[in-house]
Amino acid sequence: MPMSNILFIALHDIRYQLRQGATLLWLFVMPPIFIYFIGTVTGGFSSGITGGIATPLTVIAASAGFLKPQIDKRLRDNDFAPDWQDIAFATQSEEGAAAVRTLAFPDALTDRIVAGEQVTAVFNTSASSLTRHFEKIRIQRSLYTVLADIAVADAQSANGLSAAGLDVLNAETRTWRLQVESAGKRKTIPSGFDQAVPGILVMFTLLVLLTSGAAMLATERRQGLLMRLASAPISRTELVAGKWSGRMALAILQIVFAVIAGTLLFRMRWGPDFAAVLVVLIAWAAFCASAGMLLGSIARTDGQAVGLGVLAANLLAALGGCWWPIEVTPEWMQALQNLLPTGWAMDALHKLISFEAGAVSALPQLAALLLGSILVAALAVRQFRYQ
Repeated sequence: MPMSNILFIALHDIRYQLRQGATLLWLFVMPPIFIYFIGTVTGGFSSGITGGIATPLTVIAASAGFLKPQIDKRLRDNDFAPDWQDIAFATQSEEGAAAVRTLAFPDALTDRIVAGEQVTAVFNTSASSLTRHFEKIRIQRSLYTVLADIAVADAQSANGLSAAGLDVLNAETRTWRLQVESAGKRKTIPSGFDQAVPGILVMFTLLVLLTSGAAMLATERRQGLLMRLASAPISRTELVAGKWSGRMALAILQIVFAVIAGTLLFRMRWGPDFAAVLVVLIAWAAFCASAGMLLGSIARTDGQAVGLGVLAANLLAALGGCWWPIEVTPEWMQALQNLLPTGWAMDALHKLISFEAGAVSALPQLAALLLGSILVAALAVRQFRYQ
């Protein structure tokens, strides 16, 4: 029977794969390690904190006046470590010019503000795009807080704004407290383990299928096992279907383990549409199985399959948003994600899990994954060869 032949080949392949130490290592050991590492690294992308590590900042201000301590205080409240340079911005020293981050004020800052003049602060940073926007937000929060301090101190004092008025304001007990709660569906970008668990799941499923899955097919061809199967009462269609099913089973095993580990070890919450999440993951497993078959049919040796698989999996993972939130990357990289299968999977998972946008929101990405799986599988069938 055709189905029994397909199941026989699939079961043989999955048993063989699970006896390989390298496959077990990348299937069960490495994913939790990578999830912990990536989740820890990306935990601050949208959290609003720096983990207690102050960010060096060169502040350029000639004759800043009594507002200098207040600005310094608010910058430190937002985890900056200000290094004040009492020089004019136009003639700043080489040290200031070479600083990674500079915040420049015009000369006689306090005198200008007391006189009612408009003052412009200029912030420059050479930080990477991953942290640049976060630093700007913290600078803006610091300066707007200073502006509010100035307004309150000026209104409370009969003699206008003064250093003593700011001291009195700072000594007062803050009676107002801001309570923040969700007003709707989450809008912040995923970070920490919300980013790492689905990202590493997507990456390692592709990695395992493009290495172990593809290398096994290349090895069987080199050893003549496929030629032996060609002489058996098994059709070419049954053989290809059995090989694909074995790789599909391996991908599903990888996904099931990652979901369980993410839930138990990293307290991952899969959102209100867990059934839709599973459908997306099954579609991703199908794509990875097809990709493993295609690479195994193209590669001439198992070493070549492993090398190409590692390169392709890591490149697609980086560009598809598996390692970091795609929202913190340049616009060209965000546009590129829409053209990559890893991008389709990550976009769908984030919509369902992090943004809780509903199952319908993931339909375009799901359709792209299914269509991609069919096209890659068709190409794999066309490229399949016995020797």
